[in-house]
Amino acid sequence: MRTLPLLAAVTALVLVTAGCSSSTDSDRSGAPDPDATVTVGLVLEPTDLDIRRTAGIALDQVLIDNVYQGLVGRTQDNEIVDVLASSHEVSDDGLTYTFTLAEGVTFHDGAALTADDVVWSLQQVADDDTLANHGDLDAVESITSPDPSTIVLTLSRPDSALLFSLTGRAGLVLEQAADNDLSTTANGTGPFTLESWTQGDNLRLSRNDDYWGTPAGVGGVDFRYIPDPSARINASISGEIDVQTAVDATLRSQLDGIDGLTVDEGKTTDKYTLAFNNAVEPFTDPRVRKAIRLAVDNDALIAATGGSAVDQGGPIPELDPGYRDLTDVDAYDPDAARALLDEAGRSDLDLTLEYANVYPAAIGDVLTTQLKAVGITLTVDQVDFSTWLTDVFVAPSDGSPRDFQLSMVNHAETHDFGNWADPDYYFGYDSAAVQELYAASLAATDPADADAALAEAAEIVSADAPAEWLYTSTTLTAVRDGVTGFPTSSTTTRLDLSDLAATE
Repeated sequence: MRTLPLLAAVTALVLVTAGCSSSTDSDRSGAPDPDATVTVGLVLEPTDLDIRRTAGIALDQVLIDNVYQGLVGRTQDNEIVDVLASSHEVSDDGLTYTFTLAEGVTFHDGAALTADDVVWSLQQVADDDTLANHGDLDAVESITSPDPSTIVLTLSRPDSALLFSLTGRAGLVLEQAADNDLSTTANGTGPFTLESWTQGDNLRLSRNDDYWGTPAGVGGVDFRYIPDPSARINASISGEIDVQTAVDATLRSQLDGIDGLTVDEGKTTDKYTLAFNNAVEPFTDPRVRKAIRLAVDNDALIAATGGSAVDQGGPIPELDPGYRDLTDVDAYDPDAARALLDEAGRSDLDLTLEYANVYPAAIGDVLTTQLKAVGITLTVDQVDFSTWLTDVFVAPSDGSPRDFQLSMVNHAETHDFGNWADPDYYFGYDSAAVQELYAASLAATDPADADAALAEAAEIVSADAPAEWLYTSTTLTAVRDGVTGFPTSSTTTRLDLSDLAATE
């Protein structure tokens, strides 16, 4: 696996930001208040704060960039930038990565960052397969520090995804001598410190006044966890929160005309994926899988969930390398779906769809109606997220296949095509051709070659129909006047708040 599993938790060399002008418009003027606290409404809460071992994109969302940093990071446009490294170089053969450390970096406990901390942090991930994103460093042969300001990664083979992987959990730098409990505390190098976490309610960050870089523009950030979309809308209208991420598109109109609030649109890699358990019947038959894809009217589903999304057609979204328009592969055709089911002897199927209750019930309702039209009876079971993880995502300890038929989840991570090349991932999809092409993309030293290999692999995956890609969402963020610098693209995966500012 190349990236942290979705939510488990559950990569666009260039991301074009859409409709993000409002939160930085000049009409939001006034002197910023350096002591302001900005309250942000989020959906998913971390289950634990251990950035090394706890699965879940909700943890990356609030802690990476703000509390923890790596040698390199990425902007909301998915451009790679130097962070704890002042510069980096990659050899022509793709086998040597050299980083020069920034000067004056300190951890939140006051200790100075050393090259030994960096080597130790990366080596931990490379050596321990129980740590998050361990697989991202598979190609790394050695991690050394020839002098106090230089880090060298030597690879056994080229890995075109490595630099991007280092912007995530695999590349985070922790203090070797620290003995704090990572599950409840954090000691990073970022512009904010972790002030408190009240599980079930909020997580608070405070400005790191001793930050080695440019200090944060606000005194603190209060993340409020509000799973219910209507409750988030009400919190925005009442002024209880200053920013609401992941505005439910079906409720957007309730914010129209509210004085002092603007809804900004941004692009994402949030792939709402109807996954089939390819390891069990009837999904071992490609005719059944393809029939389900043909039975789904993506445009109708997008309309029913508020219209804030685009059809995808394959495993790679528009903002990621390897994207091609594959929407013709699963073009809505219920007659063809019925014919395939008849051919497979499965004209009267009973299937169960399990997905987390943080996602709209409308998804299950629409799918139930659409599949019924081709002779499939669908039972929808919405559960809490922890139950979904146990039932669907986590592999049984006895090695048996996972016990689900259909599942739906938002695979929000960017650059995560590697999940389709991993037969042990919860999809249960095993294609030697896809695995070979994915390996070729990683081995490529020319980005164009890597892109071409990924595109070919994606075409195979889409034709094999191991899932139905329902849509890629367009994210909506409600921002009160006076708040600037809040990211409005890819907000599910990362929220770099180093440029955040607010006026009272």
